[in-house]
Amino acid sequence: MKIETMTQPELLQIQKSFSTKEEILEELTKCLSENGYVTDSKEFLRAVYEREHHSETGMENGLAIPHGKSKAVKKAGFAAMTLTKPLQKEAWASLNPENQVEIIFLLAIPETEAGTTHLKLLSELSTRLMDDSFVASLKSTSTAKQFYELLSENGEKASPKFAESKKFVLGITSCATGIAHTYMAAEALEKAADQKGIAIHVEKQGANGIEDRITTEMIKKADGIIFAVDTKIKDRERFAGVPYVQVKVAEPLKNSQKLLDRVLNSPDGMVDGERTENKEEINKKGFKSELMSAVMTGISYMIPLLVAAGLMLGIAKLIWILGLGMDPGLIGDVKYNNSDGLVGFLHLLDNFGNMLFKFIYPVFSMFAAYSIADRTGLIAGFAGGLFAGGLHYTFWGIEGGIPSGFLGALVLGISAGYISRFLNEKIKLSKNLNAMKPMFLIPGLSVLLIFILNLFIVDPIFGGLNKIISDGITSMSGSGKLGLSAIIAAATAFDLGGPVNKAAGAIAIGLSADKIFPLTPRVLAIVIPPLGLGLSTMIDRFVVGRRVYPQDLRVVGGTSFLLGFLAISEGAIPFMLRNPLITIPINIIGSIIGACTAVALGAVQWLPLPAVWGWPLVTHLPAYLIGLTIGVLVIALANIFVRYALLKREEAK
Repeated sequence: MKIETMTQPELLQIQKSFSTKEEILEELTKCLSENGYVTDSKEFLRAVYEREHHSETGMENGLAIPHGKSKAVKKAGFAAMTLTKPLQKEAWASLNPENQVEIIFLLAIPETEAGTTHLKLLSELSTRLMDDSFVASLKSTSTAKQFYELLSENGEKASPKFAESKKFVLGITSCATGIAHTYMAAEALEKAADQKGIAIHVEKQGANGIEDRITTEMIKKADGIIFAVDTKIKDRERFAGVPYVQVKVAEPLKNSQKLLDRVLNSPDGMVDGERTENKEEINKKGFKSELMSAVMTGISYMIPLLVAAGLMLGIAKLIWILGLGMDPGLIGDVKYNNSDGLVGFLHLLDNFGNMLFKFIYPVFSMFAAYSIADRTGLIAGFAGGLFAGGLHYTFWGIEGGIPSGFLGALVLGISAGYISRFLNEKIKLSKNLNAMKPMFLIPGLSVLLIFILNLFIVDPIFGGLNKIISDGITSMSGSGKLGLSAIIAAATAFDLGGPVNKAAGAIAIGLSADKIFPLTPRVLAIVIPPLGLGLSTMIDRFVVGRRVYPQDLRVVGGTSFLLGFLAISEGAIPFMLRNPLITIPINIIGSIIGACTAVALGAVQWLPLPAVWGWPLVTHLPAYLIGLTIGVLVIALANIFVRYALLKREEAK
């Protein structure tokens, strides 16, 4: 690579006399500014010093590589300086405490240029500086021209071959800025492995994103992995079960051979968790696998919000009922908006929990899009989720608007991902305008397209479908007792708190208020799906002898079960998003059977209290509990057997 294209002779200060780090950084920054690389010297220096505070940029062998990533950098490049006399060792903090800095490279990187050729060239500089003979030659130069000519020499080396090696080690390197240390640590590990006759493959998680990604095949063969990182490891779960050592990114520059010995002979432990597939390889398998990966990603990010929202509601309602002895149906009443003390606090906490639930679909869609298009898909995905949750009707002042719900969240989130990825791949700009693409063009165009997609397709189709179902519920309100119970239960269980569920609630509460028909099927159908799905994740291995759910849904199952007792059906939404064609019909069937059984046996509940504290208020409670138990078991067992059959069919293929 031509690293000389990242600098020019005017940026090379040779055989200078400075005694402090501050003087050197100011001089090199001045050079960068005067030659058009930096627009604001103070802002750039602030970024450089921020990096200095994070960890040492002095290395060894007289070398220092300070660097700053800032919007004050107009174009990526570097300035360099050699000193007539090395600095005192305490003048520049270094990885090697004895290091006396005498050659300095100051790297300048624009915030918007992660992933471009500029950073690849800068990473090449970082790795070439691991060559002691190359550094010695640079130190001995007496003119900027000589220094520049040395940089112009081809520094590429053939990758070492390890066909005879008996050991294979993986590595991941990542520093805070993703520039120099990331690549130098990788080079140090590769050099040490070469000397010891060990095969190694190092993945760099730097400003370019993931480079030299470790494959699933490599993971299967690995004897261990070294995490040399100052940041969170991306996709760490890929390595579950692999022996590992984790250190700071600078450690390989000092003790790379010791790290190799340590990971092979006395690792820190095994990487925790259940191994997942490599995301890049999932994407290569095809459209269906990529869609499933997107849905799984959206669910995984949505779950913490779901749990947090349920917890807020649960705490508020439990204290309201058990601590204050107040009617739970009144906790959301606007008359408490200005109340003081515990009453006002619990009222607002309950409202807060309900507000969080409004953002379940935006978070799901946002990260489903992220799975497909990475960061460029986040904003369009979030916008799609806002539409799916019906928040546009709230802000536009449209009363009675029926949102598209979970189906809209699926379609809009996935569409946002593909739209954003397409725009990112197809829009080509000159390097001077490249910053406009991720900051302006992609979010602007993708959000506009999501708006159009929702306005003309998603809302009319899926919102219209929900409206048809809602209108159908209203028209059937005069059916017989069991028929009406089945209709209300089916609609309540259909979308777990969505527009159809709410329509069923409006009809059921109206009938109850007029003393025409009790709320029994409604309150049962709220709690049966989350309890049934939660129970299925707990008993599957006892029923069919194995787990039928992946790890993430098993975690959700416990949460869903607990939220079910609090009458928060949204805990089961992740199951519905992952497998709607399995989950929705089973939810409906189980809720109908459970509700109709309870009604037929004489259970009556007139109050809108589906949570466990409302059960003692039911007339003929044993009948109510029998219907509840039957409905929960139908959903639990049906899910287990259907999912088990699908697993067996997949395995047979």
